[in-house]
Amino acid sequence: MTPPLKKSDLFEDDCLRGRAFTSAWTDRVDDWLRELYREAATGARPMALVAVGGQGRREMAPQSDLDLLLLFEGREAPSATAEGLWYPIWDAGLKLGHAVRTVRDTLSLASEDLETATSLLSARHLCGDPDLTTELVERSRANWRKGSKHYLRELAEATDVRHAETAEVAFALEPDLKEGRGGLRDVHALGWALAAGAPLDADMVRSLGADHDLLLEVRIELHRRQGRPGDALLLQEQDAVARSLGDEDADALMARVAEAGRRIAYVSDEGWHDIKVSVARTAVAGGARLGRRRNRRRGDGLEVRDGRICLIDEMRPPQDPFEVLRIARVAAVEQLRIGRATLNALVGSPPPPSVWPRSAATEFCALLGAGHTAVPVIEVLEQRGLWTRLIPEWRPAVCRPQRNAYHRFTVDRHLLECAAEASALQHSVSRGDLLMMGALLHDIGKAYPELGDHSE
Repeated sequence: MTPPLKKSDLFEDDCLRGRAFTSAWTDRVDDWLRELYREAATGARPMALVAVGGQGRREMAPQSDLDLLLLFEGREAPSATAEGLWYPIWDAGLKLGHAVRTVRDTLSLASEDLETATSLLSARHLCGDPDLTTELVERSRANWRKGSKHYLRELAEATDVRHAETAEVAFALEPDLKEGRGGLRDVHALGWALAAGAPLDADMVRSLGADHDLLLEVRIELHRRQGRPGDALLLQEQDAVARSLGDEDADALMARVAEAGRRIAYVSDEGWHDIKVSVARTAVAGGARLGRRRNRRRGDGLEVRDGRICLIDEMRPPQDPFEVLRIARVAAVEQLRIGRATLNALVGSPPPPSVWPRSAATEFCALLGAGHTAVPVIEVLEQRGLWTRLIPEWRPAVCRPQRNAYHRFTVDRHLLECAAEASALQHSVSRGDLLMMGALLHDIGKAYPELGDHSE
């Protein structure tokens, strides 16, 4: 008789955090499942127990679902073995996602169901016949690569829907650490896209390792503290999670979460833009004609390439310190992304003088005047340090949380949203530029609490 799954010692060990916890918990569950399988397996037919999803990735948090697949050969499913596995798991209080299938049926379902297809990318053999698992892993990954255009299109659409339905981890008062834009699922999705051979910058994706680990660590502590499933880091949980992770206070924790979410969202946005361009280029006949329509010279030292605004000469940093404003304004007005090589060139430009010329001030207000389409452009500038180069006083506001019910966003995003709202009114007042600037800077004092009342 297999002994019950022991978990209290791991769950109550506050020193066991992040990857150290997931490794210990995954190993313990794996060992327990192997004991269950040895007791439950009946008959001589080939079978294999396979971990998929979070267990397959070795990322099990305390309240994560346990996703398992029992593979078999033959016509009749091994019902007795399945029952001998599933019932003890339920009795242990684990939420179980389970299936009993042949390799052929699993691959057939994966060809039609994106969730099944992605779960198989983390498939990991636990016990039983290893040849069955090897066949499944090799064929499912080959099919994923073979059907990459179809899968990438579906994955891009699913990512867009998820982003539209959930708030951003970087700016939300109570972020969803898993499904939110800039959350763990975005890291997983980029990995799935890489496995499909997507045209991604693999180094950029790999650079998210520390951010991925941070959000996973916070998710584990959230599960541990609330004792139930759920990935929204609610206000009432933030203080306890911060203490568990050694942060000075919840503001410090949420600033770290915001910074990680912002970096993940940036890499995700960049990656999916490149993927969508690639898919669109090969999805229709006459790809060359599509390319010519997407790419054009503007006659002002700039060109549009694949939905990005770029310097024609990206090898030489502009000597005008305010060229960044002109490029950002074009990107916001025409709803384009800024080319990564162009951003690199802008980083090499000289810093702006302390007194701006009138032309630069005009360009700055034109950028704000673009409204809400300016917000993601400015966020990209901030990622590269270009926004705080223009406004050094902005730096302490970056990712600064506002943990109260009156605000939806961190201080920096709150200011950008206010300026975007003000842009809609710029022509109804005598000085629209002052209205937008006032909105942009109205809470900048919150970044300097040591100076007293921010409104003063």
